[in-house]
Amino acid sequence: MRRNDRPDRKKWAALLLLAPLAACSGHTGAPAGSVPDTQTPVQTPSDADDAGNETDDGEETNGGAQTNDDGADGTSDTDAEGKTDASVTAGLTGETQTLADNLDTPWEIQFDGDTVYMTLRGGGLVKVENGEQTEQKLNLQQGVSENGEGGLLGLALAPDFADSREAYVYHTYEQGGEPRNRVVRIEQAEDGSGWSETAVLLGDIPGARVHDGGRLAFGPDGMLYVTTGDAQNEQTARDTSSVSGKILRMTPDGKVPADNPIEGSYVYSYGHRNPQGIDWTADGAMYASEHGPSGSPGGRDEMNRIEPGADYGWPDAIGDETAEGATPPLYHTGEQAIAPSGIAATPDGRLLVANLIGESLTEFDPATNEMTEAASGLGRIRDVAVQGGNIYVITNNTDGRGSPGEGDDKLLLLK
Repeated sequence: MRRNDRPDRKKWAALLLLAPLAACSGHTGAPAGSVPDTQTPVQTPSDADDAGNETDDGEETNGGAQTNDDGADGTSDTDAEGKTDASVTAGLTGETQTLADNLDTPWEIQFDGDTVYMTLRGGGLVKVENGEQTEQKLNLQQGVSENGEGGLLGLALAPDFADSREAYVYHTYEQGGEPRNRVVRIEQAEDGSGWSETAVLLGDIPGARVHDGGRLAFGPDGMLYVTTGDAQNEQTARDTSSVSGKILRMTPDGKVPADNPIEGSYVYSYGHRNPQGIDWTADGAMYASEHGPSGSPGGRDEMNRIEPGADYGWPDAIGDETAEGATPPLYHTGEQAIAPSGIAATPDGRLLVANLIGESLTEFDPATNEMTEAASGLGRIRDVAVQGGNIYVITNNTDGRGSPGEGDDKLLLLK
């Protein structure tokens, strides 16, 4: 079969070493993988079950290249104060500044002013503030399972984080010996030392060794968006009764919004293989990055404009192929795989794309549907953020598929 995944190499994660800055499941009442028929209230930790383990992350082989799985962030600050270039990438010199290092497979970047929070796939968070890098514990009712591409993945700070100290995470866990994913709300301790789970918004999201999705982001409408992979069960992607292979939309309390495109359903868009990046340009348009198939044919990594209720065709259409009712991608990579992960909108309406196999940061222009290289030579890039007109990336050379260098993985400021 042409869409089989290639097994990962075994990942042995390095221990997280703290270093100074170089600068500055609970169930929702629905069967596993199905969409609830009604708006189900969130569960507090006392309602949740217990389970857990850890895992590994990576890409599959795409037509002779490495595989197309793993990675993307949908939250970025697009304040370009002090920048006069048409593009935030125009002045890049190829130089970088290391802001944090010796990170054990970081997955997502979030900014609270000048403070950075990052998830580590093994289950912890790292805070970078005032030149100090600190690992923070995360107490969850279900243990994090870091198997394959699963683990502690997406992170979204609540819009009122400054007051509530609440955030949301997407993580893999085990239930009955099978991988699952869930979205939970967490709260930071008063002294800022760690985090604890306070509610389950959605559990029993199907998981697998690869194709776990995992990106979280608040949209301009104040709703929480969640990407899920097809969990290696590709026929579920176009099945709107399943939450696999979807972009989901929910209220900050985990309810189904009344104006979702499918009544009573979290499903916002479907027909996705493994979307790992979402963000919105200033005009309110939503975009997503998508991993194409592995094997032969391979490649066909995508950039899509996401419309409510739209079907993006996986597994019945890839690249230039068509399928009844399917929306074609704005752009795809052809036979070349780049494994796009996190994306970040720029003030001028472009999108920066973190690429794993491609080992580059690229820039996508929705006005022309063209993708150009913005930075390279950093190894595998998991996520990108734009803050104060500057570009920040995290590398993923320690994920078992890269070649770690000294100090990997790192949070870098591109200069």
